[in-house]
Amino acid sequence: MSSTEVTTDASTRKNTVLKSHGRLPWYNESGVPLFDAFVIGIAGGSASGKTHVAHEIVRQLAAIPSVVIMSQDSFYKWNDPEQIALAFANEKDFDHPDSLDLELFANCLRDLKRNRQTNIPVYSFSKHQRLDETQYLYGAAIVIVEGILVLHDPELRSLYDLKVFVHCDSDLMLARRIRRDVAERGRDVNGVIDQYLRFVKPSFDNFVQPSSRYADIILPPKDNSQGISLVTEYIRRKLSERSANLREKMALTDRMLSHVSTPSDIKDSMSDAAQRIGVILLDQTAQVKGIYTTLRDRTCVKEDFIFYCDRLSTLLVERAATELPFHRNEVTTAVGETYTGQTTNIKDLCGVTIIRWGGPLERGLQRVFNDIAIGSLLIQPDPSTSEPLLMHYQLPTCVRERHRARDAWVIVLGSQVNHSSSHMLYNCMCA
Repeated sequence: MSSTEVTTDASTRKNTVLKSHGRLPWYNESGVPLFDAFVIGIAGGSASGKTHVAHEIVRQLAAIPSVVIMSQDSFYKWNDPEQIALAFANEKDFDHPDSLDLELFANCLRDLKRNRQTNIPVYSFSKHQRLDETQYLYGAAIVIVEGILVLHDPELRSLYDLKVFVHCDSDLMLARRIRRDVAERGRDVNGVIDQYLRFVKPSFDNFVQPSSRYADIILPPKDNSQGISLVTEYIRRKLSERSANLREKMALTDRMLSHVSTPSDIKDSMSDAAQRIGVILLDQTAQVKGIYTTLRDRTCVKEDFIFYCDRLSTLLVERAATELPFHRNEVTTAVGETYTGQTTNIKDLCGVTIIRWGGPLERGLQRVFNDIAIGSLLIQPDPSTSEPLLMHYQLPTCVRERHRARDAWVIVLGSQVNHSSSHMLYNCMCA
């Protein structure tokens, strides 16, 4: 299991944590969403142990792919110079709901719940300011949200599948807060106590504690292992009910293509498949058949094999390019004549390679589209269920940024060469 954590400075360590050993598919074979992510809201007083509970749930869910922890602390509003000065003087109330950008909070959480990409803001307590950088997150089976006010807002509460409140004695919370703020946020003891009495305790009494009535389960601050175990078992049961079970459907698609034996059979079979899964077959010209013959020849030397793989990939990408949107365009030639032709109106075009599958097609893509941005995905089967798991993603900027992704076109590269059988598949999808 790998982890990614915001580490801009010591004060941002808890803001956003991603732990995953692979993401289960959240779309079916037709691209329709299967289910939303399972969202857990964990509330409680400041320093009550919410973060500990969240991380303990992640630890006990080690066998569950894709768990994201999102902290309320990431969503403090931008502060102007006057507000920053008040914060350094311990005169700014960070515990009131008005200090949070609850609309952005709900939008980011809604995106994660619906298995969409989102950009989580990063807040620095040592600078008392939201930073320019963001933490990019994409897709999760489980989203854990923790913060003192995560159960206060009705819109946030509507997004939770399970609501947890961590109950803790006020004296213990104050002692923990002093230790944390002095060690991690560079504050002095007197300032911490003054802020606690002026802002933290009133907010707890007026907003945090009343929100406990919305909780499905209330956990003690200590010896809560049994309660956490109940929570994790409940999550496992709910995820089991949402199991995609895509393996059988994918095997059906494989069987549909596996019986193909000759080029003519390929064309007939793929024509039928196209009606169901949208396959367009590369024209089986003499040139293409000649490349197939060379690649299948066991006496083919390495240099020739690489050359003709690149040639085939170029032909395939050129065919895929014809599926891109074009429109009429008039230009003036070098001799002053007007020529009516075609040009693409795509704002952003990029490629994404399926690692260990689409590498042979990258060179062809770069030959057809000069300087195209190429990202990557790594998909591997789960050892126990054989269901596909997304293990890694490195997506181009035009896909990562929501406002650009809506109009972006992505060429997904994948290939399969099987010398033991009589068919060969090279896949290039425009999406």
